[in-house]
Amino acid sequence: MLPTIYLPHGGGPWPWMDEASFGGPQAYGPLRAWLQALPSTLPAARALLVVTAHWEEARPTLSSASAPGMLYDYGGFPPHTYQVRYPAPGDPALAERTRGLLEEAGISAGLDPVRGYDHGTFVPVAVGWPEAKLPVVQLSLVRGLDPGLHLAIGRALRPLREEGVLILGSGMSYHNLGAFFRGTGEAEALLFDEWLARSVELPPAEREAALRSWDRAPSARTVHPREEHLLPLMVAAGAAGEDRGRVSFRERVLGKPVLAVQFG
Repeated sequence: MLPTIYLPHGGGPWPWMDEASFGGPQAYGPLRAWLQALPSTLPAARALLVVTAHWEEARPTLSSASAPGMLYDYGGFPPHTYQVRYPAPGDPALAERTRGLLEEAGISAGLDPVRGYDHGTFVPVAVGWPEAKLPVVQLSLVRGLDPGLHLAIGRALRPLREEGVLILGSGMSYHNLGAFFRGTGEAEALLFDEWLARSVELPPAEREAALRSWDRAPSARTVHPREEHLLPLMVAAGAAGEDRGRVSFRERVLGKPVLAVQFG
């Protein structure tokens, strides 16, 4: 059975930026190295299901194109970053299988045959899987960003792990853009990072209780003024079932503590 993973995707099109002008080599060096090594630490997957922080719909929705295009959902970057291509195929059958699992769990779900890969998807997978051969399906968040619903979505998708599908929750465990660029909020960032690292390694029932009430954590709303970059973690944790979690990456990105979690 494959694990499930919550990972940081970083800011904008960072892999294609000159490091000297985008935070320096230490801003993304550790994240790049970890993403590049990640596939070699995992069982072989037949496809990737990416829960992206950059897509919200009224119900969970899956990209179902056989050859998705690109969605450059960032602004103010050099022209060449709007020419990036990640030509991995889609997987309409996997999208339909995933929709069916959600419907069986009583969660209405939809398909989107048009949406291309957004940077929550193409950035981390292009670094980790640059050959672009594995099919990729994107899964949206649900508006309202209810953590309990996203945990339930993950629970419904657990069978995919036994079918060769690697579930990736793509977000950022720290996501206060103003504080990122002002260089403020260090104490608050550390408090939340410590809480999150402890919480994801709790026994499953305690872990879910903690994640469901994440906004009561120390400095929660300072670190996540809006929680869309944390919600992919809930899906990965829900899909983990009884598997314990462990922090698999914990470094600074643009000066702030950021972590990744592997379940199973």
